[in-house]
Amino acid sequence: FYLVFLHFQGVTEGYNGTIFAYGQTGSGKSFTMQGVVDPSTQKGIIPRAFEHIFESVQCAENAKFLVRASYLEIYNEDIRDLLGADTKQKLE
Repeated sequence: FYLVFLHFQGVTEGYNGTIFAYGQTGSGKSFTMQGVVDPSTQKGIIPRAFEHIFESVQCAENAKFLVRASYLEIYNEDIRDLLGADTKQKLE
């Protein structure tokens, strides 16, 4: 069992968006979140969300956007930044 929580409907309106996956080790969270590039039908939630956001940004007129992303892992009460230079380094 695992849970994926999505909230990014209002990101193009200035609200924060969150994609959250929770569950047991080996339950498929990483695959659901990342997927694989080829075939494109197997892309995960994260690449699909970014495609949606950037398509919306491209179509917007008379607006400026700043897109920031964090990719964090919380495991055994340790937090790691998976986009950081050292993904093994624990955050405080």
